[in-house]
Amino acid sequence: MVLNLVRQLALEGYGIDLLVIREESRHLADLPANVRIIRLGTRHAGLAVQPLTRYLRAHRPSVLLAAKDRAGRAALKAVRRAGTGTRVFIRLGTTLSQALEGRSWVRRWLRYRPMRRWYPHAAGIIAVSRGVADDVRQITNLPRERLHVVRNPVITADLDSRAMAPAPHPWLEDKGDPVLLAMGRLTRQKDFPTLLRAFARLQQARPTRLILLGEGGDREALEALAKTLEISERVHMPGFAANPYPWLARARLFVLSSAWEGSPNALTEAMALGVPVVSTDCRSGPREILQGGRYGPLVPVGDDAALAEAMDRVLGNPPDPRQIREAVAEYRAETSARRYLEVMGLEAPQ
Repeated sequence: MVLNLVRQLALEGYGIDLLVIREESRHLADLPANVRIIRLGTRHAGLAVQPLTRYLRAHRPSVLLAAKDRAGRAALKAVRRAGTGTRVFIRLGTTLSQALEGRSWVRRWLRYRPMRRWYPHAAGIIAVSRGVADDVRQITNLPRERLHVVRNPVITADLDSRAMAPAPHPWLEDKGDPVLLAMGRLTRQKDFPTLLRAFARLQQARPTRLILLGEGGDREALEALAKTLEISERVHMPGFAANPYPWLARARLFVLSSAWEGSPNALTEAMALGVPVVSTDCRSGPREILQGGRYGPLVPVGDDAALAEAMDRVLGNPPDPRQIREAVAEYRAETSARRYLEVMGLEAPQ
């Protein structure tokens, strides 16, 4: 999402320095010529203060947008050291309190205390959803006017053309049983075990197939669960796809089973392609995107029976694709980028 924003701002005519702490993203290729990658030479945000201070003194940017909490705090410390007066905005993409649920009070305090200490020095906090903004305000007690909700720049100009790439798997063009698709990192947050259990239930009412797109540490556990549920032959886990859109556009249904989110981009991308969706009612984002269930069912987190029933219902009576697409118009990259510029007080280049 950050790179989508960078590309769109570059199209608007801005020269951008992209300060990289870790260079692990597979999406860094093909950036516009007016985007300069600057490697800070460290692998952790906490160690980035010194090189970032040097950068600020050398280049003196008017605005610095930090992509996450730790990077934002490092940026605020660096600005104080550098004395440049650079305005720092921190973009937050997840509900931190939900991510830390079940952790000890000491662990939570160690995350919350520095946020309360440093966030008042930021020019503003940009949240990807109202739920994230409310979560940050509850943690930090910042005034509402310091918190801004800006939708993610999910829908790029090339989304439809990328979705028209050849079908990447036979299931997507063999006209057999309907294909369901889910995607995301194979981690606790996405709660794919609940999805597999719901999918197993669904087979009793409606034979379907499931493609689970993504990679992560839970792969072996998910493969073992699929075997236990006797659905392995109907579940395909191809790993990470640099272009997920031909997979997504050909699915009959997209399913989000997450335990928590900030603003789920995959859900938005599915809707932008007109694909029917089902989602858990997790914090936060799905309820906002689906407008309270108007554009797709919302089911309780971890409830595989309710998820199976919702999937069956939507497969049997899919909504109008045009209405699904219209529901996410606010997530277009150009709309999001202009809102970022507005919040950060920047005018379009001459």
